Amino acid sequence: MKLFKNQWSNIIIAVLILVLIIPGTRKPIQIFFNKILSFSPSVTSEEDRGSIAGYNWSLEQNNKDRKDFSEYKGEIVLVNFWATWCPPCIAEMPSFQELYVDYQDKVNFIFVSSEDHETVRGFLNRNKYSLPAYRPLSQPPEPLNGNTLPTTYLIDKEGNIVIQKVGAADWNSQSVRKTIDELLARS
Repeated sequence: MKLFKNQWSNIIIAVLILVLIIPGTRKPIQIFFNKILSFSPSVTSEEDRGSIAGYNWSLEQNNKDRKDFSEYKGEIVLVNFWATWCPPCIAEMPSFQELYVDYQDKVNFIFVSSEDHETVRGFLNRNKYSLPAYRPLSQPPEPLNGNTLPTTYLIDKEGNIVIQKVGAADWNSQSVRKTIDELLARS
């Protein structure tokens, strides 16, 4: 009987390892755990906030529509660097969509992916997301950096980085909404 119990535990461990090795099952598991472990991002204290060096950054939407980041100077902007193949990015997308639905007319949302437009558009359509996606045509202003995915910045009207978060987060949390509401109230 003891031998039988040991075999079951070995079988379960082997199956778990196999599930994590196979790419088709690994990605959904990673997304699931990222959703569970995502918390609200922290607001950076005012004395520790950095600010963007400038607004010189070119973006492209839908293979033809160019957008200059300078159009957003003096406005609240949320910039997210992401990819369709990135499990933590995928995990936080539902919370971004919910936030976007409520704040799209008050906050500028910029979702930046280096992937081709067809791939990004297909991902957004399959998941019924209406998020505005862009491809960078030039380097983002310092200190915005999309080398680690996902990375998200909430920038106030003066160009200060109010929230800087690397990794998945719950962007539809009450604390993020409160922070955005406070930024909107400052006119």
